Amino acid sequence: MTKNLNLLEELKKHFGFDHFKGNQEAVITEVINGHDAFVLMPTGGGKSLCYQLPSLMLEGTAIVISPLIALMKNQVDAMRNFSEEDGVAHFLNSSLNKSAIDQVKEDILSGKTKLLYVAPESLTKEENIEFLKQVNVSFYAVDEAHCISEWGHDFRPEYRRIRPIINEIGNRPLIALTATATPKVQHDIQKNLGMMDAKVFKSSFNRENLYYEVRVKDHSIEKEIIKYIKQQEGKAGIIYCLSRKKVEELTEILQANGVSALAYHAGMDSSARSANQDAFLMENAQVIVATIAFGMGIDKPDVRYVIHYDVPKSLEGYYQETGRGGRDGGEGQCIAFYSSKDLLKLEKFMQGKPLAEQEIGKQLLLETAAYTEASMCRRKILLHYFGEEYNEENCGNCDNCLNPKKQVEAKDLLSTVIETVLALKEKFKADHVVNVILGKKTNEILSYGHDEIDTYGTGVEEGEKTWHTVVRQALIGGYLDRDIENYGLLKVLPAGRKFLEKPVSFKITTDSDSDEGEDEAPIRGGSSSAVDPGLFSMLKDLRKKIAKKLELPPYVIFQDPSLEAMATTYPVTVDELQNIPGVGAGKAKRYGEEFTKLIKKHVVENEIDRPEDLRVRTVANKSKLKVSIIQSIDRKIALDDIAVAKGIEFSDLLSEVEAIVYSGTKINIDYFLDEIMDEDHIEDIFDYFKEAESDDLEDAINELGSDYPEEEIRLVRIKFLSELAN
Repeated sequence: MTKNLNLLEELKKHFGFDHFKGNQEAVITEVINGHDAFVLMPTGGGKSLCYQLPSLMLEGTAIVISPLIALMKNQVDAMRNFSEEDGVAHFLNSSLNKSAIDQVKEDILSGKTKLLYVAPESLTKEENIEFLKQVNVSFYAVDEAHCISEWGHDFRPEYRRIRPIINEIGNRPLIALTATATPKVQHDIQKNLGMMDAKVFKSSFNRENLYYEVRVKDHSIEKEIIKYIKQQEGKAGIIYCLSRKKVEELTEILQANGVSALAYHAGMDSSARSANQDAFLMENAQVIVATIAFGMGIDKPDVRYVIHYDVPKSLEGYYQETGRGGRDGGEGQCIAFYSSKDLLKLEKFMQGKPLAEQEIGKQLLLETAAYTEASMCRRKILLHYFGEEYNEENCGNCDNCLNPKKQVEAKDLLSTVIETVLALKEKFKADHVVNVILGKKTNEILSYGHDEIDTYGTGVEEGEKTWHTVVRQALIGGYLDRDIENYGLLKVLPAGRKFLEKPVSFKITTDSDSDEGEDEAPIRGGSSSAVDPGLFSMLKDLRKKIAKKLELPPYVIFQDPSLEAMATTYPVTVDELQNIPGVGAGKAKRYGEEFTKLIKKHVVENEIDRPEDLRVRTVANKSKLKVSIIQSIDRKIALDDIAVAKGIEFSDLLSEVEAIVYSGTKINIDYFLDEIMDEDHIEDIFDYFKEAESDDLEDAINELGSDYPEEEIRLVRIKFLSELAN
């Protein structure tokens, strides 16, 4: 107990935090007690603290082996910010000149340095090994440990030499850390580092706030990305491309379209690369377009979207890259664009590599293809890949769960698959099993005589995609397993054998090709940015109920940002409600009572301490211009005359009037509409907004057609919102 209290005191003293996250405390205790530890913790889980805090508490210098120079610099700067002594942390890599290296060595030998970051390449240099033999090493930390495994997404051969070098310098406790590792990669890491007996700390890989979506990639991808970024005004995003050339092309296209974007790839001059990274971190650029060289250890908490322009090479890499979104627990949208051509391109890249490497690469690509083409919950697939079970039927935060596809009974198909795997003596991969069921005459099938087995050709009616779906969902359902050690050979698990004896219902989600012509689900956000998602959800339900009763679209009552603010500051009176953005006196009076009643009940039941100062956000900021516009409208002055009098464009005047209405102020512009608009037009547009799911202008223009000018639509929208929302 005392030790735990001491740890909390040390945490507060050095880093200013009041409590640990997840497994941090248990890991640190293990390291301080001189034991090896294997830490599997998703991005944003606080891995660095697991070695930073013990390094400050133990005698000597901790050696952290880390793969990226930029990452080391960030970590060292961060550590120095926590300490009064610059020498507390140093790095040793190829970017230092001789005098800088001498300074580092001097600080280490004098006992100032608690944490030394070393690149694996620097660790292998004879002179550094000789120097480190003189150092009192407290423990070793291997960061980004997945680089050890050929099955990992950033394989680095130098990582394979870490253990022999540690043995040469001197044995001390070892902590290996990674944000992503499948069971196979985990085994590889432990075996290679000689730490099979290490205590394993595995955190859940489920990042609930991340929204996953896969979109079909076609010729209009650039247009789609630009439109999407424009909708995310002021939000930071990362776009990953596979090639440097594409990074540069896309950056230029975005810049030409008014997007504040910068490029980042390994082929750039290192100072330009660092400058672009810093501009992104300092919010001087909204978007960074990058190859996967960008992002390892980048600690920017408010990246709101991560777009994959090209399909990633592995699910592990994809998980790591998407993990850079929403690290603060807020919204994080992960959108991958996919085309089968991308996969073929990636397979071509692998030609010429050693056969074993090609096999591994192919298996990793198959997993990625399965993810992108699947129509079941994407979160379920990702977590299963990392050896974690996800038992929810619907995660509510991926495209497939929000727009579920049709499910069909497939127990007969599963029986066929299991029978085929057993008939093939569990010695073949998924594509061979499917080829047998489809009755294909491949060289492999004919030479092995697999056209003789009972299930050969029995599944022609279903199509290849369906059979792959059955295999994929059988793996996730625990009926089959993939022997990764042997390049993904399919094995039947006990549950699969039991299923053959006594089949139960087994439903698959069908991927119908006809879906492609339908409207795509809109790209949407992850979880709301409300502090209290439970309350936010209840407020949405209440809004829906009131909207149904009044026969109005829900957005007319209160918009989402207003509900998010309510679920953050907990207003419990109608007066307090007026401090919420988008809620004026009229709106508060009209709808406020039911909402404040619900919030009050929630606050009492959950013993919530409300933020003390609810008046941080002021009620609608009615500047002189806005007040003057309202007075002019009250005097029934024509809107175009008001614009001339104020010296602004008519379109800008409409924006001012829209802002007035959105803040909850009621105005009446009928006198102007009756003068300039056809009565039928007013009625049609008004009825459209009554039925629409949102007040989006572009949607309205598309739906109503070219007979209705944009200005007319905006004017009637003002009338509609003023009459029904305020």
